[in-house]
Amino acid sequence: YWKRELAGVPALLEVPADHARPAEQEFAGGFAEVVLDAHLTAGLKELSRRHGATLFMTLLSAWGALLGRLSGQEDVVIGIPTANRNRMEIEGLIGFFVNTLAVRLNVSGSPRVSQLLEQVKAKVLLAQQHQDIPFEQVVELAQPVRSLAHTPLFQVMFAWQQAEGGELELPGVELRPLQGAEHRVSKFDLTLSLQEAEGRIAGGVEYAASLFERATVERYLG
Repeated sequence: YWKRELAGVPALLEVPADHARPAEQEFAGGFAEVVLDAHLTAGLKELSRRHGATLFMTLLSAWGALLGRLSGQEDVVIGIPTANRNRMEIEGLIGFFVNTLAVRLNVSGSPRVSQLLEQVKAKVLLAQQHQDIPFEQVVELAQPVRSLAHTPLFQVMFAWQQAEGGELELPGVELRPLQGAEHRVSKFDLTLSLQEAEGRIAGGVEYAASLFERATVERYLG
């Protein structure tokens, strides 16, 4: 499946940047926030229901459409993390099971929203059906163009956090969330991370500081 799906994959998604790409990938990063209001969030949920898609699929479609428009490329590959806990027997195990899947989208011909959602839905479901193979082995099978300047197969990610944070209680100990430190690292050119909280979709984009200025990323988010 992966050899067929990723055959001839573009070496690079060239989103317009503020700086020339370094000869060797640098990992300095920044972060720009985004919040979608309750009205827009509700509209996105209704759109998803109407087309038989999940909210994750709808947001991934929007991210793919934006990246295609920004880059001017019709072939867009986006990495998505997957929990990789697809068997009931391992749900209770402690450990890091997360794998990364490459979702390849064709945004040529200015597809209608319904067409793009249908494509994304099919691609995501197929990718999840073939998620057992580690991403490193997928790279070996696909044999993409390799470069020290960028990651193989894709340079952009989309992460959707669906799990709600729980509370931990310990006798005699007061616990509170640690406020996130300033983002200074980026493993990819752009990583859009979103989650729903209190009826609104919120998150932001982690970006490679060697390529983008914060103002540019905020404009893309807008």
